[in-house]
Amino acid sequence: MRMHLSQQSRALKSGEVIVRFLVRMIVLLAFASVAGIGFTAGLAMLLWMSTLLSAAIASFKRERPLADVLNHWDEAAAYITLCCLVESIGGAAA
Repeated sequence: MRMHLSQQSRALKSGEVIVRFLVRMIVLLAFASVAGIGFTAGLAMLLWMSTLLSAAIASFKRERPLADVLNHWDEAAAYITLCCLVESIGGAAA
């Protein structure tokens, strides 16, 4: 039997994912700013590692990739998108 989440609990769960994403991005930006390999390369590497971590957690928790609430798969998609954007900007600047 499958439980249906109420509208309020869906919004709460999605809000938690957004806050978790923003906090992790602040941490990633802080670590990338002191990376010895440069900000752009450091940020790209950290975003790639965050993508792998989010995908691993989503697999471990058996979350659905196209669920009706935000989850670790959505975070992984956001991290890989930002990673590609950073790589393309970094490659164009070099």
